[in-house]
Amino acid sequence: MAIERRRVQSLFALTLGPAFVWVGIQHFVDPAFFEPIVPAVLGNPPFWVYASGVVEMALGAGMIVRSSRRIAGYSTAAFLVVLYWANLNMWLNEIPLSGTTFSTPAHIARAIAQLVMIAMAVWIAQRFDHIKQEEKRV
Repeated sequence: MAIERRRVQSLFALTLGPAFVWVGIQHFVDPAFFEPIVPAVLGNPPFWVYASGVVEMALGAGMIVRSSRRIAGYSTAAFLVVLYWANLNMWLNEIPLSGTTFSTPAHIARAIAQLVMIAMAVWIAQRFDHIKQEEKRV
């Protein structure tokens, strides 16, 4: 059972990791796509788009590399909590992406997806908490 759980956690990490790397790269390929949802109070949307792209690529790489999954998992969860501000900004201010404004159910689905990714990231990190605790006992 424990082996199966570890395999699923690794599968999640190897799914989430490349997805984050890909999205991070997209921040550089098409920054104009992401700029409208940067909260105005932050100013300088290009900076925040590029900065978040770098963070997403680093977090994704951290998920892929087994030895860094613990810190990458917790960091990814924290990043997703902070990043939700942009999604909430998009929802509350009805900001379109690629000319399309999302419906309320679509925003709710995005929020649920964000919560699922946060849960996945924490679960991945917790697997490595157990390993750290076992190492301390030895």
